[in-house]
Amino acid sequence: MSITLETIVSSLDDARVSAAAGSDRFELCSALALGGLTPSLGLLQSIKQECDVPVMAMLRPREGGMCYTEKEFDVIRRDAELFIENGAEGLVFGFLHEDGRINMDRCRTLQAMAENADREIQTVFHRAFDVVVNPDESLEQLVELGITRILTSGRETTAVEGAPEIKRMVQAAGKRIQILPGGGLDKDNVAEIVAATGVDQVHLYLTKISKDTSVLENPKIYFGAHVATNESDIRVKCGDLVRSVRQTLDSI
Repeated sequence: MSITLETIVSSLDDARVSAAAGSDRFELCSALALGGLTPSLGLLQSIKQECDVPVMAMLRPREGGMCYTEKEFDVIRRDAELFIENGAEGLVFGFLHEDGRINMDRCRTLQAMAENADREIQTVFHRAFDVVVNPDESLEQLVELGITRILTSGRETTAVEGAPEIKRMVQAAGKRIQILPGGGLDKDNVAEIVAATGVDQVHLYLTKISKDTSVLENPKIYFGAHVATNESDIRVKCGDLVRSVRQTLDSI
């Protein structure tokens, strides 16, 4: 069985490293520290010019929650149009009402955009699924909409902890919708999650810490708006980790 390796990328360098190390598919987003936000159009264009790997583009305009205003959703739709026009193979989104139910109207709008494109566009309901009020009903709703797959940690902090729920979802989904486990997976537990759930694809981050020392001359300055972190640390794709996971998956 061939196991699809999807890696999160947030820069052209990430994409180059991941492609060279054996990634089958990218989830493209920015601001991973905030859970992943909409990437720039320029980044998508650059990756499509250099890498022959399918790109799933994130549509999330801000941190905090998945219930967006009408104006925020207008921006999401425009970003989706631009991503499709510029070569993205998939759209990643998750729309909820304030009470944790799936916003079917907004999901239907994005699904229609994908289906009306002049080529195949996949759709992914992201880990907003892990906070829905009724997961069984929500899975059936996403099947009804024609969503390609669901990204989930099994409603637990990590996919390893959520493995029993992921396995149950795989069995409930059958061939109707794909289940993609993600959240806390690494080279040491990826084989475990495949064996425990029966999935045929996995979603991993796989980074290492790099340094940009240009900000260290005046360490009292912090550019973020919230809790301070080490401003010299940069998360970059680790080719050795991607390669190790690729080898593990190929050995299953």
